[in-house]
Formats: sequence, structure tokens, C-alpha cells
Amino acid sequence: MVVLKSVRPAISCSSFGFDGDQLVPLHKVSFVNLTLPASLLSVRLSSRNNAKLSLVQATKESSTASTNDSAAVFSGENLHQIATNGKATNIVWHKSSVGKVHRQEVLQQKGCVIWITGLSGSGKSTLACALCQALYSRGKLAYILDGDNVRHGLNRDLSFKAEDRAENIRRIGEVAKLFADAGIICIASVLSPYRKDRYACRSLLPEGDFIEVFMNVPLQICEVRDPKGLYKLARAGKINGFTGIDDPYEPPLNCELELPQKGNNCASPCEMAEIVISYLEEKGYLQA
Repeated sequence: MVVLKSVRPAISCSSFGFDGDQLVPLHKVSFVNLTLPASLLSVRLSSRNNAKLSLVQATKESSTASTNDSAAVFSGENLHQIATNGKATNIVWHKSSVGKVHRQEVLQQKGCVIWITGLSGSGKSTLACALCQALYSRGKLAYILDGDNVRHGLNRDLSFKAEDRAENIRRIGEVAKLFADAGIICIASVLSPYRKDRYACRSLLPEGDFIEVFMNVPLQICEVRDPKGLYKLARAGKINGFTGIDDPYEPPLNCELELPQKGNNCASPCEMAEIVISYLEEKGYLQA
């Protein structure tokens, strides 16, 4: 519930404000103090006298300027909203005149995130590289966010404890979202063992733009492969909290694509890449 705390008298004004993207004169302005719940993401307000409400500050106690105009809706991406998001205060979302659609027209493709998940040794990075190469050969722009590579820079301050793993995935998800918004096909090759973390990344993107690819390879096969020697170290007790050994991997329940291996039957990286590309073509991501 939004609580109206006080109303200041209207005053004459020779200043200017914004109506959409247009700068317009403000002839009379009044202010109200509102108490907004932290969970409130957007507010719809209307008035019988055609007053327009524009958000001035969005905190628990916010000031709202009212000008004589039609009723308006303001939300978290309002150009002139001063907001609080987590620990970040007094921030404003600045909207560019060049949007995702324009960037996609330049690239002749649609931005999305291909999120490859699976156990260590399941072939995530191998698929990511094969997929990036296949897209490049088709003239499509893609970028790989590899779990190990990201820990060399952006996430080098994070450990492999549960809370740091969650933050690791959150940061990768936010970066992947930016790549997708740029019109780029972002390939995130990340173990990401917990469903809730993968779901949080999915929720950052529009419906359909998060394409989860599950490398469904049994632990026994991954452990035999052991390309980095990590399973051997984990079995020897030299690595604690290793996924699949003493920390769980939660397989996807409703992924877009599942690439399984049963016994010795395993598709080649190029064949698996073509499966993903076929999905992208079917969903229209390889054209603007």
C-alpha cells in the first residue's frame, strides 16, 4: 500500500520539466510525500483533474511533482527517476535513442544468451568454441563468457563457496544481459550448479532470450575425462566443495536444449553446435 504523508500547496513556476522526451514549461507545481514499499517496482496514478505525476525521488519516502497534464505511468526505467537499487542510491536510468532493435538491424541478428550448463568435463567450453566458430562462419557476432576466463578478471575476488558461486553467476548473468542488449549472441559456458541461480539469470532477460543448453553427461564419464585433473584432486580430498563429488549439481528441469551422452555415443562438438544453430534459426535469432 502507498501511504500519502503530506501535500504541499501548489506554487507558480517558470521552470521546465519533461513530458515523455519533450521539455515543456511547468506553470504550476505541487508536491506530495509518499511512503513506498521496497517491493514496489512501478506505480500507476490517475486523477480526475488530469494532473500528471512525475517521480522525483524513489526511496522509502519519496517526493512526487504534479503538473497539469494527462495521467502518467512511471516505472523503474523512467528516464528521470532517481532510484535506490540494492546498495546503490540516487541513481538514474538514462535511456539512449539507439536501442536494442537498432543494434540488431546493424548486426542482422537478434541478441540472446545461450547458457551452457553441466558438470566439469561435460564439454561446455568445447561446445561454446565450436558454436562461436560456426556462428562466425555464418557472419554472426557472438561472444563467449567462459566460467574460468571470467574468474581471471571480473570475478577473481570470488571463491567457490556457495555464496560466492551465487555472486559469480549473478555477475555473469548481468554481463550476458548487456551483450544480449547490444544485439550480440552471448554464449555463457558456466558450470552454474544451482537451479535458483540459473533461474535468476533467466529472469533478467525477455521471454525466450535465455536459451539453456544442458550438457547431460554422466558423472562417471566426466570423471574419466577429467581434462583439468580436478576430479582426481577432489577424490584425494585436496579440493573441497567440488561439484559432483561433495557439492550437488542440480540439472535443469525445463531447459530449451538437452545434449545427452549415453555410453560411448557422443556427438562431435560441430554436430552439437549445429543443433544449437538450428534452434536459433527456428526461433529467428539469426536475422534482425
